[in-house]
Amino acid sequence: MAEKLVVISDMWGAKKGVWATAYLVYLQQYFNITYYDSQKLAKIDVDIDCSDKHLKDAFVHGGLQTAIGQLQQKEKEPCHYLAFGIGGEIAWKAGLQGLPMKSLYAVSASSLYGDNHEWAIPTTLVYGGMDANVPSEDQLGELEMDTEIIHEFGHDLYKEDEIIKKIAKDLLSLATHKTASKTKVVQLKKPLLVS
Repeated sequence: MAEKLVVISDMWGAKKGVWATAYLVYLQQYFNITYYDSQKLAKIDVDIDCSDKHLKDAFVHGGLQTAIGQLQQKEKEPCHYLAFGIGGEIAWKAGLQGLPMKSLYAVSASSLYGDNHEWAIPTTLVYGGMDANVPSEDQLGELEMDTEIIHEFGHDLYKEDEIIKKIAKDLLSLATHKTASKTKVVQLKKPLLVS
C-alpha cells in the first residue's frame, strides 16, 4: 500500500495553483495524496485580484491559526507532508503543536526560525537563492535541518518544471528512506528562452 502524502498549497491555493497539478501527476502513482488549499484551511475567501499583501494580512490576522487547527482536525495519522510558502508554515506550526508527521518537505516557507527546539521530524527546506525571504546562514544553522538553496530561482521556484521534477524525485527518495542528510547549494540552469 502506498504511503500517504499531504500536499499544502501556497497562500493562493487553487486560485493561482495550476502548477500544483504537476506535482499531483508526478506523485499520485507513488503516494495516496491529500491536497489542501491553504485559503480553504484558513477559511479565507478573497478575490483572485486581491494583492499579495492583503492576502498575507488575512493569514497573519487569524487565518494561519485557523488553518493549523483545521489541519489538526483533518489529519490524525502520521504521514509525509509537502508544503509550499504559507503551507510550510501551517504544517510546521501544526507539527509543533502535535500533528503527527513522518516527514516535512517545505519549499519557500518562511517564519520557521526559533521554534525548532522540540522538532524531531525529518525535514527538508528548499529555497530559491534569489528569494528575498530566504533565511540567513545563521537562521539556517539554528534550524539544523536539511536545507537546499537553489540558485537562479526566486520565491516561486516550486512552479518551475525542473524544480517540480527535482522535488518529486526527492520525495520518492525520502519515502523509500534513500536520502543523505546535508545542507547543499544546488545549481540548476533555467532553460534559455529563444524568441
